[in-house]
Amino acid sequence: MSNLAKQAPVLSILQVTDLHILAQPEGTLLGVNTAHYFAAVLDLAFRNGQNYDLILLTGDLAQDPVAASYQHILAKIQAYGVPCLCLPGNHDDFTVMQQVFNSEHINCRKQALFGNWQIINLNSQIIGSEKGNLAAEELDFLESSLAAHPNHHALIAVHHHSIPTHCTWLDTMMIASSEAFWAIIKQHPQTKAVINGHIHQEQDGTIGEVRVLGTPSTCFQFKPDSKDFGLDNKSPAYRHLSLYADGSLTTEVCYLPEALIGLNHDSDGY
Repeated sequence: MSNLAKQAPVLSILQVTDLHILAQPEGTLLGVNTAHYFAAVLDLAFRNGQNYDLILLTGDLAQDPVAASYQHILAKIQAYGVPCLCLPGNHDDFTVMQQVFNSEHINCRKQALFGNWQIINLNSQIIGSEKGNLAAEELDFLESSLAAHPNHHALIAVHHHSIPTHCTWLDTMMIASSEAFWAIIKQHPQTKAVINGHIHQEQDGTIGEVRVLGTPSTCFQFKPDSKDFGLDNKSPAYRHLSLYADGSLTTEVCYLPEALIGLNHDSDGY
């Protein structure tokens, strides 16, 4: 057994992303009842007594960005009694999110310290667009947060992806300021990982020594390596991360034990 395997993780994180919850929980998107599968993914994540120190909701929480959608999410998350940080995706209304997720344990804080780890949440939303960007104030926040805690390992969470997925249509939505984003990270070697949603598929890459992790959706997945929009038949999923005191991490993506077959592949409404 490796030394890493013998260590108890400093921080156990559940990443849940791209819920696309509708105002009416019985509603469907591209043939999928998103509320049903969000609940099923949470049930799977907490099965057999599994627990977490933190839940990260990394954007596109709502397809209908109204209070009812976020209140549905809040009720589900509250039931597990685990602290939760939420950041917006391109489909979200961040103002409404902040109004609903505003308690001590479930909120939209951009930064949190756990032991010798720092969690930094960035907003890559461009209002009215599906594309992503980190505005100057977000990049400044990243720089100042990393500079303020040079002895804390850093995990950065953001909705949009900062490296290509090789889905032609999806990569038009990458963070426009990715070059500036990575320039900051390269100046702060305590950064260990960047995690994102948006891509509705699994991705595991590296930039230098930094792990770059894309996480599948709790509803439907996009077809990998595709030129045009298309849905895969892989099931809903979540990511579990274990962060260790020495700055190392382990992670796995866990899928529901069922494939979503026969989806409506029309992208209208997405």
